[in-house]
Amino acid sequence: MVKKKEEEIPEWVTDEIQNAKFKKPEELKKQGYILEFYYEDNKVDVQLYDPVEDGRHIVTMDVPKTIKIDDLLKGEVYEFVFNQHKAPLSKKVSEFLEKEKEIDMKAIYQFDLKSLDLLDVGSSESADEDLEE
Repeated sequence: MVKKKEEEIPEWVTDEIQNAKFKKPEELKKQGYILEFYYEDNKVDVQLYDPVEDGRHIVTMDVPKTIKIDDLLKGEVYEFVFNQHKAPLSKKVSEFLEKEKEIDMKAIYQFDLKSLDLLDVGSSESADEDLEE
């Protein structure tokens, strides 16, 4: 019995994914922290406290040239303002990915960071605790 390559994805699936048409972006504002920097690609992985539309808490965001990645801090709480771009996939592609690859994917998402503010989380609480001691 000859077994088909499991890794092979049909051309019609890759074509649709590569040529997905993104809808008008939705601006979101969520809090979280930076997990990882990708300097060559100008991207960051971010852990959000509240999930994005597809349920994920960890997303990769494109960082604009106006924000210097070197100025950002890992593990510190930020309020991120970003655009969420969504490109729905056809039912045929979604069903193929679910049945053949066990991937539940109805759309492709892209996240573009617009701005971020470092939040001063917990500093007033710890100052109050120090006064009580």
